[in-house]
Amino acid sequence: MASGFFAILDDIAALMDDVAVTSKIATQKTAGILGDDLAVNAEKATGFLSSREIPVLMKIMKGSFVNKLIIVPIVFLLEWLYSPAIKIILIIGGFYLAYEGVEKIVEFLFHREKKGHEVIEESDDVVQEGEVAENAKVKSAVTTDFILSLEIVIIALAAAKDGYDALKSQFNPLLVEIVTVSVVSIIATVGVYGIVALIVRMDDAGFKLIKKSNDKGFFGKLGHLLVKALPFVIKALGVIGTIALILVAGGIFDHNIEYLHHALPSFHETLKQVIFGIVGGLIALVLITGGKKVYSLATKK
Repeated sequence: MASGFFAILDDIAALMDDVAVTSKIATQKTAGILGDDLAVNAEKATGFLSSREIPVLMKIMKGSFVNKLIIVPIVFLLEWLYSPAIKIILIIGGFYLAYEGVEKIVEFLFHREKKGHEVIEESDDVVQEGEVAENAKVKSAVTTDFILSLEIVIIALAAAKDGYDALKSQFNPLLVEIVTVSVVSIIATVGVYGIVALIVRMDDAGFKLIKKSNDKGFFGKLGHLLVKALPFVIKALGVIGTIALILVAGGIFDHNIEYLHHALPSFHETLKQVIFGIVGGLIALVLITGGKKVYSLATKK
């Protein structure tokens, strides 16, 4: 009885060794998308009252866990039933990310500040305050996270397959792949949102350093630096997050659409992905904007 119990523990230890190796490979392969995920989510988690930043971040993090709980079994099921479906879903998600990125650029370039009666007139059309605005931003963040999580899971699965082939493990490949993808998903979520939490609370950390040091010495100066740096960090995250959305979308198009993968051979890979992302975003913007106008006209009749 005891020997059987220890044999089970030995098998679990051996499985964890294999998973550790495949998880390391998968984490390295997903490092790039995790960086983009961090930039996008850090930008989306800012812009709230200080007292609401962490609660909002926890809502987004919860949504990210739910996303991965949905994505992981669906990806494995589709891999078994019809693997090309994963690529199709990923491309559709790429258009959504490209749309988000390009929409921000268009808004920045062509949005003009309005004063007086123009603002009052527009305020009657869209009024989002407090909880409504917060929920809208959380929903947007969770939707974006879904696409990014989908790519993370797919890359992790591919890396787990490669790692398993190299290991020549004694365990069933499906078991190793499921555990590896699950581990990487948890690490990705906790790691990304943990770092985001540190970023959005920079100013609070700065105030505490100022208070504890009585605004003197190295820690006092460090506290002032953190407080003053936060607005610039938030602006930078907005820019980086937008670029990340376009790059991720362009990367999805580049790696999953055969024609685009071989197009523009003389261009640098990053430049190609930027071009694909912007073009895809413009196409999505035209279709979505046109669709909204058609729907608006149809509902008015």
